[in-house]
This record gives sequence, structure tokens and C-alpha cells, in this order.
Amino acid sequence: MYKFKKELSLILALVMVAVLTACGNTSGDKNSEQTDSETEVSDEEVRIGQINWAENIAVTNMWKAILEEKGYDVKLNVLDMGTTMKALESGELDASLEIWLPVQDANYLEEYQDAVNFSEATWYDNAKVGLIVPTYLEEINSVEDLNEHKELFDGEIIGFDPGAGTMEVTEQLIEDYNLEFELLPSSEPAMLAQIGQSIDNEEPIVAPLWSPHWVFSKYDLKFLEDPKNTFGGIEKIHHATRQGFAEDYPEISQWFKNWKMDDQQIGGLIDYVENAEDPLDGAKQWIEENQELIGEWVK
Repeated sequence: MYKFKKELSLILALVMVAVLTACGNTSGDKNSEQTDSETEVSDEEVRIGQINWAENIAVTNMWKAILEEKGYDVKLNVLDMGTTMKALESGELDASLEIWLPVQDANYLEEYQDAVNFSEATWYDNAKVGLIVPTYLEEINSVEDLNEHKELFDGEIIGFDPGAGTMEVTEQLIEDYNLEFELLPSSEPAMLAQIGQSIDNEEPIVAPLWSPHWVFSKYDLKFLEDPKNTFGGIEKIHHATRQGFAEDYPEISQWFKNWKMDDQQIGGLIDYVENAEDPLDGAKQWIEENQELIGEWVK
């Protein structure tokens, strides 16, 4: 009997050890899973689309610097506008910081409004888009003057990124005014280089352009009148995010909504970024000199 009790006690002891070991392993697994989960969250990137336009390069690098200073890991994905919207729809991209409304990007709003969050908040309220020519072309002041001077421009409007909202509006402008012109797509840097070369040689050129943009401080340019208002009047610049972004990043979502800039502020930022070897370094320098403004956004 004593031997039986002794064996039973030994069996119970072994069972308790096994149970405690199992519990310990379960707890360890949970802690391991929790640690892995926490690591995954802290390592997760905030993915912002960057389009190679002067003001877009400036503001995306500005927000990368601000967010990384706050402890976020930010990746800028260089995409065109059409690809940006598709990436927001699929969730491969978290945010795009430049949506022009009510006219320039109206087609993207119409197509993606049920799949992408277009913020009602705006960060710039005095944007303008239109065709520009050098001011020395004194006889050309309206879109309606272009056909009369078709040979002067070889019947070409020098454009930038295909798929950009402004390029599509320019195509509509050609139709609205029955212009005998062809819109030539390229890229913003290529378009700006051609504008600069034409002005250096005092040659004619016509191109779609927008304000804010540093090019207006470098060259004497004028917007052509647009009597049919195809380009619209004053444009406002919004941001857009993927579905669920506000829930995943409520802090950043609110900061984006707080973000406001005027002509002087965006002009200064673009200038810093354009004149720096690395756009991020230029953005950081501008941030250092505008801490009070940044504080209003990230409070």
C-alpha cells in the first residue's frame, strides 16, 4: 500500500510538472507572439506616394522628416498619378499628399471615391493651373490666340507626365477651343528644361503649368486667359489615404488634417528642397526654421 501511494505521488508530481511546463510554454509562446507582433508594428512602414513634381517632392520629404522625427518609419514610393491611385485602392500605399480639386483631379475622385479616402481638409487653398507662355510673347494672352500663332509653336504644347490630371484637362482644353495643337507628354523635369532653354534663346513655348511652383520665381511667365474656364478657377490641394488608414494611424491622420501652408511657406519649402543636394536634407533645414508652424500641425 505504501509502495502504491509512493508511486501515485510520483505520478501526480510528474503530471504537475508536465502541466506547469505546458503552461509555461504557452505563456512563453504568447509572450513570443506578443513580442513578434509588437516588433512587426514598430517596424511597419508608412508608405507615401511621391510624384516627381517640385511641390510634391518638397511636401513628401517634409512629411517624411516630420514623421521620422516622431518615431515612424517612412518610405517614399516614386509613382505617377494613375499608379498612385491604384496603389491607394489596393492598400499598397498609405497616402498621397497632392490631390487637386475641384477640376484637375476630378476624374480620379470620380473613379476612386468609393475605394480611397479623399480628405475634405486642404493644405493649400490658392492653387492655379493653366497654359503659360513667356511674357515676351506680348501678342499672345489668351488660349484663343494660339491657333492664330500655330506656326510659331510648331503646333505643339509641351506637356509633362502622361496620366496627370492636368494633362487630361489640357486635352479637354484642346477640344474645347478647337486648337490645332498636339500635347506632347514627357516629364516635369524635361518640360521645365525645355521652358528654360526656350527662354534663354527667347523662343516661343507654351506648356501647362501650375502655381505654387519655383519656376515662376526664375522665369517671367504668364498664364493665358481661359475664357471657357476649362482649367477652372482657384484649385485647392487635398490629400488622400487608403481605406483604414485613419484607424491604423489616427495620430498621423489628424496631423495631415491640421496641415496648412500659404504661398510664402510652400514657396520657401520648395526653394530649400530644390537647392539642396538631397531633398530630405533641404526639407529638414526648412523644418528647423519653421518649428512653430510644424507645432501647429502635430499638436
